[in-house]
Amino acid sequence: MTFNEYGNKKVFCRHCNSENVRRRMTKVRIAKSDENRAQSMAEDFTGFENLESDPQALGHMMRKMGNEMGEDLPPEFDEVVDRLESGQSAEDIESALPDLGKDTEGDE
Repeated sequence: MTFNEYGNKKVFCRHCNSENVRRRMTKVRIAKSDENRAQSMAEDFTGFENLESDPQALGHMMRKMGNEMGEDLPPEFDEVVDRLESGQSAEDIESALPDLGKDTEGDE
C-alpha cells in the first residue's frame, strides 16, 4: 500500500487476514547538503571543549556526528563509541583494540 492509500483502503494482516492491524513505519532518511550537515553538527557540538578529558562527552559527540553523516559506519565505530560512553579513555580503547584504524594491509 502506498502512503496516499493509507486510511482510504482497508488493510488486512497477510498472515491471519485480521483487520486489527497497525501500520509500521520504516526508517526515514532526510537528504541534507554537506553544508547543512556541517552546520547542524556545528550547532550540536558547541560546548564540547576539552573532549579529551571527558570520554563520555566525546562518545556522545561521535555518536551524534555518526548519525548526522547519514551513512552506515563500520561496527568498530559503534564499539569505540560504546566504550567512550561507558567512560573508558581513548588511550585504554587504543590499547584494547590495537588493530583499530589499520587497513587490510596493516598500514595506517
